[in-house]
Amino acid sequence: MATKLGEVAGIPVVKKDERGYILKTGTIIDDTFAEMFPMWAGRILITAANEKWALIAARTATGFASSIIMSPAEAALEGTVSPKETPDGRPGAIIQIYHTTRSGLKAQMSLRIGQSIMTCPTTAAFDALPKAKRRLKVGRSLRLFADGFQKSDEIAGRKVWRIPIMEGEFMVEDNFGAMKAVASGNIIILAKDWKAGLKASEDAKAAISKNVRGVIMPFPGGICGSGSKVGSVNYKLPASTNHPYCPTVKKLVPDTVVPEDVESVYEIVINGLNQKVVKKAMAEGIKAAVKVPGVVKITAGNYGGKLGPFRAYLKEILELE
Repeated sequence: MATKLGEVAGIPVVKKDERGYILKTGTIIDDTFAEMFPMWAGRILITAANEKWALIAARTATGFASSIIMSPAEAALEGTVSPKETPDGRPGAIIQIYHTTRSGLKAQMSLRIGQSIMTCPTTAAFDALPKAKRRLKVGRSLRLFADGFQKSDEIAGRKVWRIPIMEGEFMVEDNFGAMKAVASGNIIILAKDWKAGLKASEDAKAAISKNVRGVIMPFPGGICGSGSKVGSVNYKLPASTNHPYCPTVKKLVPDTVVPEDVESVYEIVINGLNQKVVKKAMAEGIKAAVKVPGVVKITAGNYGGKLGPFRAYLKEILELE
């Protein structure tokens, strides 16, 4: 039975002290928050002859897009959709792309659709933010690739362009929605070794993908094994290794936050269409991770409120006292 402090994934919280909320298993939930900030987001529905090619296009189009710190965008697969949910009645996959500016977002969407979706066999690209007030003329720009042979059409009430290609025809929607969304939701998993940490991270990623729509996890496989901090201690770099969370230097740096019994740390970064879905994703991830033996502590990254205006407190998303 849970104590008055609550429970996480059915595991009672037995006490709260300066370390945070202590679960019956010994895992600690840090009394902290994830700091989040707004970014412009686009959402693309890719359809294809089958789910295999929809996913190939989705994964190719979201490559090199883990962090806006050094990548040209942040992007990842959101999930798959059935033929009943697509304009052309074919299997589909949804991706999200994030950028700090609308112009940057349009450029990234155009490049990624043109280079990674149009070139992929059997695909088509549709807008997956039809209610967004801001519109980007992505398809209208891509139509020029047809060199004058393009044709306008309508499918399921959507204006599309039919572009002749070697395979046959590529169909892309005329314009795509853009909206202010939420970036940098996160959970950090500290474990006794990399096997336990990776298992917990994989389970967390799987739970989020299964139970939450409207979010992406932009790092490889949804998991970040090399987090960064803003700036550098010794070099003129925009970002460098997040040394307070690096186990191998915990005895060398005064600001380490790695406990003595922790040898590996993983982070799951979550972007989403609004704060509600990001917070839900964080909660689902934590609930899955705490079930794995060897997880010592779960925390979240923030810069004391200096990075962004949105906060997700772990005790609130987990409904702890």
